[in-house]
Amino acid sequence: MTDFPIPVTAWSTVILAALFLWLTFRVIGVRRKDHILLGDGGNHVMNKKIRGQANAAEQIPIALILLGLAEYLLPGLMPMIIAVLLVVGRAMHAVYFTIHGTNFRLRYYGMLLTLIAQTLAILTVVVGLLF
Repeated sequence: MTDFPIPVTAWSTVILAALFLWLTFRVIGVRRKDHILLGDGGNHVMNKKIRGQANAAEQIPIALILLGLAEYLLPGLMPMIIAVLLVVGRAMHAVYFTIHGTNFRLRYYGMLLTLIAQTLAILTVVVGLLF
C-alpha cells in the first residue's frame, strides 16, 4: 500500500489510538481496584486519570483531522514535524496523568507541544487551501 495518500497521519493515528487505549486501561484499573462505578468516587487519583483520558479524547481527534488535511494538501516535511510534536506532546501529557508522582512540567510541555502542533497544522491547511 505504497500509494496511500496520508501515511504520516495513519501512523500517528495508530500510535495515538494505542496511547488512548493505555489511558483507558489505567482508568479501568483504578475503577476495579477502588470499586468506583461512576465518576471519580471522590478519589483524587481517579479524577486525575479520568481528566488525562478526557483531555486526550478532546484534543486528539481534531489534531488528527488537521494533520490529515495538512498532509493531504502539503505532503512533505511539515506534516512529519506536526506528527512528531503531536505524538511526543500527547505522550508527555499522558505520562503526567497516569503515573503518580511525575513532574507537572510533563503536563505543561505536553500540552504546549500539542497546541504548537495544532497551530502548525491549521497554518499548513490554510496555506494548502490558498496556494
